[in-house]
Amino acid sequence: MESNHLSQLNSKSLLSKILIPLTWGMFLINAYLLIFYFSEFPSWTYENLIQINGFSIVIWTVVSFFTAIIQMYSSNYMKGFKKKKSFLLLCLAFSLSVMLFVISNHVVLLVLFWFLMGLIMSKLIGIDSDWKEAQHASKFARSNYFGGVLFFTIGIALLAFSTDSFTRTNILSNLASSPKWILTLASLFIIVAAIIQSAIFPFHRWLLSAMTAPTPASALMHAGFVNGAGILLTLFAPLFFEANVLLLIFIIGGVTAIVAQFSKLLQVNVKQKLACSTIAQMSFMVMQCGLGFFTAAITHLILHGFYKAYLFLSAGEEVKNSLPKPSAKMVIKPLQALVITVSAILGGLLFGLITGKGLGLDSGLFLTFIVAITVGQVVYNIINHANISALKKGIITPLLIIVGIGVYALVFNGVTLLMYDMPMANVAIALTPVHIIFGIVFLVAFHIMLSGVYRKIPWLYVKLMNISQPLNKSVVSFKTK
Repeated sequence: MESNHLSQLNSKSLLSKILIPLTWGMFLINAYLLIFYFSEFPSWTYENLIQINGFSIVIWTVVSFFTAIIQMYSSNYMKGFKKKKSFLLLCLAFSLSVMLFVISNHVVLLVLFWFLMGLIMSKLIGIDSDWKEAQHASKFARSNYFGGVLFFTIGIALLAFSTDSFTRTNILSNLASSPKWILTLASLFIIVAAIIQSAIFPFHRWLLSAMTAPTPASALMHAGFVNGAGILLTLFAPLFFEANVLLLIFIIGGVTAIVAQFSKLLQVNVKQKLACSTIAQMSFMVMQCGLGFFTAAITHLILHGFYKAYLFLSAGEEVKNSLPKPSAKMVIKPLQALVITVSAILGGLLFGLITGKGLGLDSGLFLTFIVAITVGQVVYNIINHANISALKKGIITPLLIIVGIGVYALVFNGVTLLMYDMPMANVAIALTPVHIIFGIVFLVAFHIMLSGVYRKIPWLYVKLMNISQPLNKSVVSFKTK
């Protein structure tokens, strides 16, 4: 009897046997379309309801790939869980809602699928109905998501009635007919909706609280759901140029990036560290939108999705193989700092040569700066956990930084080519004193982080600790409630 029960647990369910080939089939079809139409992707529309173009197929390919990987992982990870079937179906439903959102052209469909994305993700967070902390996290996340839906609905309704158009493409074509104050107000509502979903400060606590979700759900959340800001802002890129709010978007992303980077250093839980890292990376994505490079934001969410999905799906292994120990102090020696700086500069020059960005005094220069920081952080995390000698680290680090930036540039070029028909998606703007100030602040902040000075400033340490805490009811307490 016991052996029969074990064999049932170890065998794949019929649902898994159907969903895994289905999701891999979806990925292969999307990947084939990308390759076949790569140089000049056509645009298909149906009754002004949907629009399929290179941008939507890029997102479809990425989403279907992550879904397939997570379905495979979940088929083993969720063995014995009574709601495994519901979980697998919800994962598929979430992915389909994302895919349908990016092709939606009518405002009703846009709002509907934005709503469904949040609703399904909240259900995935609270999939275990017997776990009270997960239920509180689910309710907290759902209240944030529904707030985002409300802001999005108001913003798009203002645009629809002011332009007398009820499709996204027609709205963007008729922005000039709307009063400037309506465009500004609508853009603010849509920006709030975007930053809520991507857990940008001050709406970041729902993501920190959602770590009670099963690991596959966390991977799907961090690889797909929180990227919503990049997708939404890209879909309405011309609006933000017309309303002249790009600098505001940049500032919102910049402030959150600094806060999230500090918050990550205070976390002791693996998943919480990953959550803070995700918030920081989403902030960089938002900053890229604020610089006028929406194609760079899409590139960022793609590369981040692959990286973060891997980290979450391997988080359990890291916990298993780690022993509690004091936090290691990050000490960067002068020679190491010089090597990293020179490598970042060389990588930046390579990025400029490949993409044509960062070679002039415009926002492309700051884009290159963000790419260098992002790749540098990833390389640091990889090298820091690698069991190799200091000499080898000194050789491998600059190589990985330069190669990583080169890969980023190539993906950026590919995404830009596929998004050729997305209006105002890749337009450099003039550098302002605000951009320069933020660049200086970033350099100072990273010096403070690497030196550990912030730990010697009690009020700063306490403030950072407080704002990086999840909802108290979502913290595992092991008490019966």
